[in-house]
Amino acid sequence: MDTVKNLDDLLLTNTFDIDHFVQLSPEMICIAGYDGFFKKINPAVSKTLGYTQQELLARPINEFVYFEDQTTTIESREAVKRSIPLINFENRYVTKSGEIVWLSWTSIGIEEKQLVFGIAKNITHKKRLEEDRNLLLTSLTATNNELKKLAYTAAHDLRSPVDNLISIFSIIEDTKVENDEIVLLLDLLKQSSENLRETLNNYVDILIQKKSLNIQLGPVSFSESLRNIERSLKSLILDTKTEIFADFTSVDAITFNKTYIESIFLNLVSNSIKYAKPNTYPQISLESKKLDGNVTLKFKDNGIGFDMEKVKGRVFGFNQTFHDNIDSKGIGLYLVNSHLTSLGGHIEMESRVNEGTTFTITFKA
Repeated sequence: MDTVKNLDDLLLTNTFDIDHFVQLSPEMICIAGYDGFFKKINPAVSKTLGYTQQELLARPINEFVYFEDQTTTIESREAVKRSIPLINFENRYVTKSGEIVWLSWTSIGIEEKQLVFGIAKNITHKKRLEEDRNLLLTSLTATNNELKKLAYTAAHDLRSPVDNLISIFSIIEDTKVENDEIVLLLDLLKQSSENLRETLNNYVDILIQKKSLNIQLGPVSFSESLRNIERSLKSLILDTKTEIFADFTSVDAITFNKTYIESIFLNLVSNSIKYAKPNTYPQISLESKKLDGNVTLKFKDNGIGFDMEKVKGRVFGFNQTFHDNIDSKGIGLYLVNSHLTSLGGHIEMESRVNEGTTFTITFKA
């Protein structure tokens, strides 16, 4: 046979059979009357619904439609009768075995013939995926709300015992203590308690801000934030003989969230002290720079470091621990990354075992 050059040639050839095409089509193709009965269907309709052709032609179409969709199906059919094309109309049918299938219809009515020509696709799989996704989203939303409620409650309820501690220290201050070391220790404990109260208050504020999708931004000083953390960790820094070197001469102030910055400094500094090399005093350096219009902050320590091949892709994950330290919870670096990415920044890490770790933080301009 000669090569068919166009559709007109194809339609003119005796080898082309429209009915043959309809019979072989995987789509459900049917002709229905304005009286609500099927007049002609292809095998795909019988295969999908499980009824024989005779059974489908003998009963009104609406008897095969799922009861909840019967009214909307009748309304759509009336619209088609008024020469309004029906496109992507979805309804459910009940198969002979009792299974419910979702169909998506495209139909057009021919008034002079009192017929409706329709093509349907079986979209049951798609609908089940949507239902599974919606159930998952509902479950995740509920879990997220419970976690936020737990975090808010924990931060809120912890403030009471902290306030009690501060009150006790105030009472002790009025008591004459002769030992200078005990006085210094009590002063450190009181200062730590006050810092803890301020941190809890800030966390409550952040939780409220996140609930309203409005994280407060403003000018934040690197040097001031670092001083606050050094005060908060004063006892730990002194006990471990940690040295912290900071150079913020290039950039000291950025637009960010103050609590986030202090949380980033707190987690990075405390991690560097926690994972110091044995028999080595921790040394930490921070340096800010402007690079390609962005502000970068380089944080470096001389700790035990990481094997980058082993931790690659997981280091900022939730609940990921890579050392045997009893205090390791896998939360610190996750929080650092979360604070940064939530405001458009990012963090990169370079490290070698027993050679320390360098974090490069880039803030959104």
